[in-house]
Amino acid sequence: MIKTIPLTTVRHLTKELHYNNFLKIVSLLSLLTAQVVLAAPEASKLVIITTIKPLAIIAQSAVGDQARVEYLQSAAQSAHSVSLPVSALKKIDRADLIIWIGELFESRFAKPMALLPETRRITVMQLPMIAPQDTGPLQEDDDHIGQAHDHGTLNADPHVWLNPENANLIAAEIQQRLKLPAKAIISAEQIDALATDLAPLSDKQFLVHHDALDHFASRFNLQSGLAIRDASGASQGVRSQYRLRQEAISAAASCIFIEPQYADRDAQVIAEELSLPVARIDLQGLDQSLDQALDGNAYVSFMQTLTAQFKSCFSGSTSRLPSR
Repeated sequence: MIKTIPLTTVRHLTKELHYNNFLKIVSLLSLLTAQVVLAAPEASKLVIITTIKPLAIIAQSAVGDQARVEYLQSAAQSAHSVSLPVSALKKIDRADLIIWIGELFESRFAKPMALLPETRRITVMQLPMIAPQDTGPLQEDDDHIGQAHDHGTLNADPHVWLNPENANLIAAEIQQRLKLPAKAIISAEQIDALATDLAPLSDKQFLVHHDALDHFASRFNLQSGLAIRDASGASQGVRSQYRLRQEAISAAASCIFIEPQYADRDAQVIAEELSLPVARIDLQGLDQSLDQALDGNAYVSFMQTLTAQFKSCFSGSTSRLPSR
């Protein structure tokens, strides 16, 4: 037998159903509004694009939460081989400020950078960078941008970010361009602390995968190191490799550094031949296991990590490969 529901009950249930649906809609709109409000400050921030992560580390340290910083380099790429997919060109197009090292270091970026107005572009090698001891000036002429150069023509170390004073100069340029308060991203006291930490190693010779430590070694009064590859990461000839081994033996090299972005077979071969300990050194802050975050303290953290990695090669705690 089918029971008849009173009309008043039906009306009451209908009203309750509409009211519950109304509450759901209001809740959903409130949630969406809150998300928009939270996202708005991030969306309204200035956008800085850097070609490589070390420049992003410097830029984020310079701007704090006043801008959003992104970089084009992937964890698998060296700073010399950053490619330009369509997505990268789109990022460059929408950025408020683009920062790169320069053409001799990043020739693949020369053409798109040449199309940008100077007000949206910082070319680091055009800034008054501090050169390593006993080297010539590091600056590039703006007229050269857009003219392709071979990496093999690198005759000075362009890894300027490894000298903290250069990092402060780059940061100051970023702050000036964006009209932000000037502040050092690493203090004189912090630099002195790094120097004190590294002082006991001033007479230690070493080998490194490619010629990239001149700025770091010069600033902290370390040996210049012996490079297996040149400043662009290119392999050297048989004669150069033989001479390298003789120099390493003569200088009593203590260890050999390998970098996570490069195949390390040639470094491992030399380590085996000379029975040298091996240590990893991340000159670009790309080692994902270290989780180098982009924040206001990024550059200080980067330099402290780099210093610890450098010291580890001489501590006796690194691996030593048996000689053949």
